[in-house]
Amino acid sequence: MLDDATKAQLKSYLDRATQPIEIVASLDDSEASGEVLSLLKDVAEASSLVKLTESRDDNHRKPSFSVNRPSENHGPRFAGLPMGHEFTSLILALLQIGGYPPKVEQAVLDQIKALDGDFEFEVYVSLTCHNCPDVVQALNLMAVQNPRIRATMIEGGTFQEEVKERQVMAVPTVFLNGTEFGQGRMSLEEILAKIDTSGVEREARNIAAKDPFDVLVVGGGPAGAAAAVYAARKGIRTGVASERFGGQVLDTMGIENFISIKETEGPKFAHALEEHVRDYDVDIMNLQRAKALVPGKEFVEVQLESGASLKSRTVVISTGARWRNINVPGEHEFKNKGVAYCPHCDGPLFKGKRVAVIGGGNSGVEAAIDLAGIVGHVTLIEFDTALRADAVLQRKLKSLNNVDIFTNAQTTEITGDQKVNGLVYKDRASGALHTVPLEGVFIQIGLIPNTDWLKGVVELSKHG
Repeated sequence: MLDDATKAQLKSYLDRATQPIEIVASLDDSEASGEVLSLLKDVAEASSLVKLTESRDDNHRKPSFSVNRPSENHGPRFAGLPMGHEFTSLILALLQIGGYPPKVEQAVLDQIKALDGDFEFEVYVSLTCHNCPDVVQALNLMAVQNPRIRATMIEGGTFQEEVKERQVMAVPTVFLNGTEFGQGRMSLEEILAKIDTSGVEREARNIAAKDPFDVLVVGGGPAGAAAAVYAARKGIRTGVASERFGGQVLDTMGIENFISIKETEGPKFAHALEEHVRDYDVDIMNLQRAKALVPGKEFVEVQLESGASLKSRTVVISTGARWRNINVPGEHEFKNKGVAYCPHCDGPLFKGKRVAVIGGGNSGVEAAIDLAGIVGHVTLIEFDTALRADAVLQRKLKSLNNVDIFTNAQTTEITGDQKVNGLVYKDRASGALHTVPLEGVFIQIGLIPNTDWLKGVVELSKHG
């Protein structure tokens, strides 16, 4: 299953394990089970601490396998083949079961261990989803740390009937004790905040008790990280309040235009940003959304949605942007039920189906090109009279035989029942309405600034 280079890399990782690791695989005679068994044999050969056992038990998900310490049964479970982006999730699970300490603050580990209740997490993923590993790895860590927590990664391509039955139309999708818990990227801290409200209250009290900063950066994207590093290097007391450190970079698959880094992935780049900032004496306060800015004579106050407030002599605002919505009937109602924003994450769920991409800029055209290789048919809809993407992208798009392009077209409605079943657009030249039957809509019309909380206090441009 693994090439020689990957085997060597896997062995170097597993050399860090100090405790026995038991893998029990639930298999049948399918091709998918054969692939999983081949992978697990490579894993077992990489370390003498790993013991592999094949089982023909009655587990309802085959192929799947658990990773545990001897005499324990609450370790992470993988249903399907954890390759692609999920190979890292498997390696981390093996290391943590094998005694390698996770790179998580002790206070967070203590919070996990103190959780009272039984938690059965199931997370549906696709192997091309760059948002999924963060969720899988967070839940796996929780399962390793607390014997009352179970976590199962389910690869949607292998368990398509299950995906259809549960109407999973976006990944990652997490179920907790059989009920939908959340969708999209979630950090470990975000998951804990949803199931441990007392932890949120404690954090708000801790933040409110902090002394004033010399520089407070609001926003944790690349701009905020740079501002924090520059301030901290001057010996200035610096803090960063961010809704999620990394910002929109976390939702970006490929980065090829950051000078000096030829190519990287968004989550990897965001992790490097955070590591760089933490090398300095910077107080990072994550999962904190700013609500209001209150100027004062000595200090500026930043009020947070958690109820806490921070004060600083100087405030640097670097709150970035968010996906722009088209604001038509059906967009909100069918979000994650056919309405999506990440073609890399959710595209595989629409394999062989009909989808639309709204937006004719670079993002929209790139999305249409990528989706055309997965889905049955793509309809691209652009409001302007012509596509605005780079010429090379337009040529590629027009060479595809399963793509229709409509310009000067205004989307007026996304239709559906419990999930998307169509889209209505208006021909802006004739005024005629047209209905396109489909099962997915990917919205790619750009971003809007996160500055609503500054209105009336800071003078904003016409673009916000």
